Amino acid sequence: MAWKPNSSVASLALLFSVIVAAVVVIAGLMGYPYVAKVYDGIRVKLPEYPTAQKTRWLDQNWTDKRDWFHHADQGTATFHIPYEWFMALEQPVLSLTPLTSVGLLSDPAYLDRFGFIPDPTDPKLGLPVGMARGKAMVDGTAQPWKNPRAPYNDMTRIGLTCAACHTGRFTYQGTEFLVDGGPALTDLGKFRSALGLSLAFTRFVPFRFDRFAEKIIGASPSEVEKSQLLAQLDKILAQGKGLADLDTMVAPQSVVEGFGRLDALNRIGNEVFAVDLKIPANYAATSAPVHFPRIWDSSWFDWVQYNASIEQPMVRNAGEAMGVSAMVNLTSAKGGLYNSGIEIMNLDRIEKSLAGKQPNESTGFTGLKSPQWPSELPPIKKAVAEQGAILYKDLCQGCHLPPVSSAEFWKSDRWSLPDKRTEERYPGERYLHLEVFPFARIGTDPAQAQDMFDRKVTVPQELDVPYDGFGFALGAVTEKTIKHWYDSQTPPVAPEKREEMNGYRNNGIDHPLGYKARPLNGIWATPPYLHNGSVPNLYALFSPVSERPTKFDLGNREYDAGNVGYRTDKLENGFELDTTLRGNHNTGHEFNGDGTKQNEKDGVIGRFLTKQERMALVEFLKTM
Repeated sequence: MAWKPNSSVASLALLFSVIVAAVVVIAGLMGYPYVAKVYDGIRVKLPEYPTAQKTRWLDQNWTDKRDWFHHADQGTATFHIPYEWFMALEQPVLSLTPLTSVGLLSDPAYLDRFGFIPDPTDPKLGLPVGMARGKAMVDGTAQPWKNPRAPYNDMTRIGLTCAACHTGRFTYQGTEFLVDGGPALTDLGKFRSALGLSLAFTRFVPFRFDRFAEKIIGASPSEVEKSQLLAQLDKILAQGKGLADLDTMVAPQSVVEGFGRLDALNRIGNEVFAVDLKIPANYAATSAPVHFPRIWDSSWFDWVQYNASIEQPMVRNAGEAMGVSAMVNLTSAKGGLYNSGIEIMNLDRIEKSLAGKQPNESTGFTGLKSPQWPSELPPIKKAVAEQGAILYKDLCQGCHLPPVSSAEFWKSDRWSLPDKRTEERYPGERYLHLEVFPFARIGTDPAQAQDMFDRKVTVPQELDVPYDGFGFALGAVTEKTIKHWYDSQTPPVAPEKREEMNGYRNNGIDHPLGYKARPLNGIWATPPYLHNGSVPNLYALFSPVSERPTKFDLGNREYDAGNVGYRTDKLENGFELDTTLRGNHNTGHEFNGDGTKQNEKDGVIGRFLTKQERMALVEFLKTM
């Protein structure tokens, strides 16, 4: 998930040579319409949001663990630059006064416009929710990244952590609500472009590099020191150009992700099998964006991911860390194959914090809980919700299970032991089996499951991975990386401890051509809907496909409490989701027809609902 510029370095050089020739940056833009057009093509256009009057974290049984989770280091170096650089870079905008700074890239208000949540509990850290400062930063050759003036002091890593993609928010009439474990509303693609441009502007815009050098090196840097820093910057720009070229190669098959979505599995595969292995042919298109999933309760699911493709928690979490650029040696036997910088102990702590103790009917889920409808939103209409409860039992419960607050949910025969475990060794332990429904039956966009099923990768023989199927190869590489960490500790991690840290589950990998149906507690706080975020609200989800919007803007934060979702007003510089594109389809999971077997067709899962019935179901789901 490294940054990439959205224009070649050559184009940037052309732009800035014109700017320099014009002496004053903005005057140059005004004087040359072509240059203005070029600048408009490369600048990052962001929405403007009103300032919230107050911020409230929803009660989810997690106050004492929240602050740590928001910045827990997974060992990632997502942006491929040190923390010190990140804090010193300027925003990728041009100024009337090029001699002065235009504002920092790390300014919380600026990052907020990409969807990164300013940290309301520890603003002194200087990082938004979901970014973590780690240990020593290493370069592409695994050597410590040094300050030219202080080579004895290693610079430090900065990267994304779980909370970057799994902390949700919405606003309602001036109040901002924050949701731990909810789907983020970030646009990581826009941010990668902004970071790439910021680095390029630092290199090419007059006076900007000198300001950067003073922040990194210190007062009055020497020409030798600046030359060393410039060489580091040029190396990063070349690396970014290489990634941009790979993206250009697969662009015809790619789909823009936009706010709140990411083609996570394909991006993980690209990082591991193309970037880490240095095999460009393994680079795949981002063809199947998914809506960031909610993660409460998921520690107790037998399989995770939308397509139920991963069984073991440690493999899931370590694979995610590898995908956001945790260092893993996959190419040099001299450096120890599978040696990594992944913070395995932190991954274990994250998982246990989310999971809590074994849930049951008396305690419910004891880790991170789903949020309850807050009092600041319009009150739930009790009589309407009661009508919706009847509809839910008739139309939804067979796939999504009874409400988690019911005794029926906890007595379900879906609670069982994974194959590896025995009742004698682990009495009382249970995991929730979730049904996977073929997309040929439910009719939702097939891209995420189909593309994982189809993808092949080339893996060098020395890695001892006997698979070319993407999912199986990723599972094997991740398992070997984890095992290397266990083996290299002093003393090595004991077998019983490994089993505990692995969640008492095998490294099961699958690629079913379908999607799982999970419990719907807290669904009201997780718009937009379907696995790819192609339906803006619950009312539209219960409507026939012909009534769902084919295009709407992602990036709105204001909550639609009636239809339950984000508002779909036009958002300047937001992202228009076009559901006619493969990967973005809003088809399937449809209530239509009379509900008889004779009228069933692919994608129709229930009978047509009147508007009153749709609103009753929506009202009931607010109670879950």
